[in-house]
Amino acid sequence: MFSPIQLLGGLSYATTLFLMAAGLTLIFGVTRIVNFAHGSFFMLGALFTAHWVTNWFPAWGESAPLYLFAMLLGAACGGLAGAIAEFTLLRRMAGAPGLYQLVATFGLSLALHDAMQWGFGPEEVFAPRFPGLGGSVRIGDGYFPQYQLAMIVLGPLVWLGLHLLLRRSLFGQRLRAATQDRAMLAALGVNPGPLMLGAVVLGCALAGLGGALVLPREPANLQMATNVIVETFVVVVTGGLGSIGGASFAALLIGLVHAVGTELFPQATLVIVFLTMAVVLVVRPQGINGVLAAAHETGGGVREAAQKFRGLHPGRFWMPVIAAAFVLLSGLAWAGGPYWQALAADALILMIFGISLQAIMALGGLVSFGHAVFFALGGYGAALSHSRWGASLPLALAVGCAAALAVAAVFGAAVVRSAGVYLAMLSLALAQVVWAGASQWVGLTGGDNGLIGLTLVSDDGRPLFYALLVALVLVAVMALRRLGRSVLGAALQAGRDAPLRAAASGLPVGWLKYRIFVESAVLAGLAGGLFAAHKGAVFPSLASVSTSVDALLVVLLGGVHQLWGAVAGGLLLSYASAELGREVTYWRGLLGVFIMLIMVAAPSGLLGLGDLLAGIGRRWMRAAPPGPGTGTG
Repeated sequence: MFSPIQLLGGLSYATTLFLMAAGLTLIFGVTRIVNFAHGSFFMLGALFTAHWVTNWFPAWGESAPLYLFAMLLGAACGGLAGAIAEFTLLRRMAGAPGLYQLVATFGLSLALHDAMQWGFGPEEVFAPRFPGLGGSVRIGDGYFPQYQLAMIVLGPLVWLGLHLLLRRSLFGQRLRAATQDRAMLAALGVNPGPLMLGAVVLGCALAGLGGALVLPREPANLQMATNVIVETFVVVVTGGLGSIGGASFAALLIGLVHAVGTELFPQATLVIVFLTMAVVLVVRPQGINGVLAAAHETGGGVREAAQKFRGLHPGRFWMPVIAAAFVLLSGLAWAGGPYWQALAADALILMIFGISLQAIMALGGLVSFGHAVFFALGGYGAALSHSRWGASLPLALAVGCAAALAVAAVFGAAVVRSAGVYLAMLSLALAQVVWAGASQWVGLTGGDNGLIGLTLVSDDGRPLFYALLVALVLVAVMALRRLGRSVLGAALQAGRDAPLRAAASGLPVGWLKYRIFVESAVLAGLAGGLFAAHKGAVFPSLASVSTSVDALLVVLLGGVHQLWGAVAGGLLLSYASAELGREVTYWRGLLGVFIMLIMVAAPSGLLGLGDLLAGIGRRWMRAAPPGPGTGTG
């Protein structure tokens, strides 16, 4: 039975969620950047404070005022790091498509993670209890920690402080004006740069404070960022992007749902949280107190100018040349021995998975944070059909594609009504549900032990299987090119760029989005089945956030609107992960820095960078003065 103790625990947890969500909402409201690295500032505040009161100045942990001051120092540390991030990255991403901003901040999170691992070490840090609040209060038949009661009181105080700041101060009024119309504010003579910096510093300081405040009840560790950022996004999206009032209500709702789930369904708490968000977004796609996604985003945040979309239509001369070079590189990898064969097969499967996501992003303007769900369904469908019924490779792949098709056909109804970050979070919710099901349904999926010992591909059949992977990548690229040049592709792009005008012209925009989404899911399911055949095993991690992020990185590193973008991105990510992981301790941080550089220098990806350099070269040649003997006389 649900008790007052669980209710109070939910309210205490809601305070942490509100601090995080309020900071993320402030940053988005002014900069229009959804900061994926926000959890890293939370972790920074926690680690800095924990080391301060445990290793550097342990006497501070015995005095309540000094302990509180150390927590404020942790918040200040988060704010300072936010200022550096704003100066070096965020202001350079202002105005870029939302998805590029999100991936750039994901690179920032990788860099901050490795920087903190280098600076603070990999071990957990257990901070002392807060002096004077280490006991418990009897409530009914149980006891509730005094410190968590203080956290419950702190939440409304922070909300009141933010409310007064935004409503009564000149800085707050300008922040709200920048949220409504930053261009008009600049036209009135107010420099928006300091406002953006102030919003980022305040938002990151709130995240650092949230991390510092959790220390007396849980240790600081390098996994804190990942654990908190997902639920923070849930709160922000449920409340409505840009609304602090919505964030406060959603934090309270999600905190209570978390408490109920912990009490009644401890193994499915995260699933219940995501289902709550999904129900809210199905009923109200813009969140509880948000505005319609179209007010913030166009085309899902991945639209570019029409001239930049020509990457999907390279000339006929280059297509066979690039395809022949791809086949040649694949052959050289196979000739390199078992290590290169395995690495190349991983890359080829990742390319197919990336192309499935590229299709809905480039043509449909749809963003999926949970595309791994169809990858996982394809993998489990193939694995179960083989292990239970003895299905051969073709039949197993067909079953995996059918499983992805069945789920996408149902989930696609939500795709028609959502857009941008809201759609991304709905897809993430679906992936989390499938991940939890794969983890908990031990009798069917094997749980965390997975399904192992699959023999879909024999040792003698490995060369043929490898050739099949190469052929499928080429077929997927050609199909994407053909789709982009077709009438259906033109209609999809019209619905992506101007949905209202396309609908007024008679185009079935919703049906077009539904169709491309379902077809993309089937291709992702095929990639998942191929993965199961290649590895001989499947695990719940196939549906994890990291798998979806891999697909996003593949597409964006190569270039969303570049025909061979997913191929180039898959090659780069696979090689970098394998080779840097063997040679460099902090390779994730280096990868994060590289991601940020690509997103800043060439948001259209590596292949787009080539186009950019070629354009600069042509302009330089036209501007160069004529040399001797080149006159017309």
